[in-house]
Amino acid sequence: MNSPTTMALADEHNPTLMDIVRRAGEEILQVYNSDFAVETKQDESPLTQADLAAHAVIAEGLQRLAPDIPIISEESALPDFGERSRWTRYWLVDPLDGTKEFVNRNGEFTVNIALIENHTPVLGWVGVPVQEQVYFGNVPAGIAWVENAQGRTSLQGKHRLEQDTELTVVASRNHGGARLERYLEMIGEQFPAMQRRPVGSSLKLCALAAGEADIYPRLGPTSEWDIGAAQAVLCAAGGRVFCGDGSALTYNSKESILNPEFIAVADAQFPWPQVLPPLPPQD
Repeated sequence: MNSPTTMALADEHNPTLMDIVRRAGEEILQVYNSDFAVETKQDESPLTQADLAAHAVIAEGLQRLAPDIPIISEESALPDFGERSRWTRYWLVDPLDGTKEFVNRNGEFTVNIALIENHTPVLGWVGVPVQEQVYFGNVPAGIAWVENAQGRTSLQGKHRLEQDTELTVVASRNHGGARLERYLEMIGEQFPAMQRRPVGSSLKLCALAAGEADIYPRLGPTSEWDIGAAQAVLCAAGGRVFCGDGSALTYNSKESILNPEFIAVADAQFPWPQVLPPLPPQD
């Protein structure tokens, strides 16, 4: 059985994918609104039954919709690189990104489904269960929007001029560190009117796509499923994600699923590599 084309997934099958994201969010909220138990993964991050419940909904829905497209999910075994290196198209899933936000009950956790083609996110859905929102990005078409009960709003990242002195930075609530603080100080020296906005999970990239901030520097480990869907939303809205050396961030191109350090920006046309200070050396 042949799976739908990328164009079909973005158009006529989009309501089905939106429904998958929403149903996964409903499973998460059932746990979120209860006295949930917290376990621990091998990497010491919290794990609740919400992760697994959302994964089950997503995996079943994607397999039913597109049985020929393989899935990489945070909540399933990672296929051997020898196998997945041959994939040209696959789903990349994080059923619940922002587990610490979930545990702390601040609502800033997300459901993430990305379609990766040729090492790049091309479609992305980011659900925000507490806010009853779903972000969507179609990179080839340059279309991004967010939908809630009131309707659908188009997304466009902030356009930036070289003479602009203000800068809004989004940063993690839970993953900072001294080196990131040094880098933000260096940016602040170049942009004295810099403002800092703490945001959790993949919502940081969605905030860029929505025009609410300019830049998100990530100095520290992330996995590809943490940002794949939100990167699609951001890039569809006119943004960009690049590594510390200025090269593009790629997916499924190495044995490890960990990302290098990266910088996400709202305006892909602005000459960020020439304007930003170099990343501080690692300790």
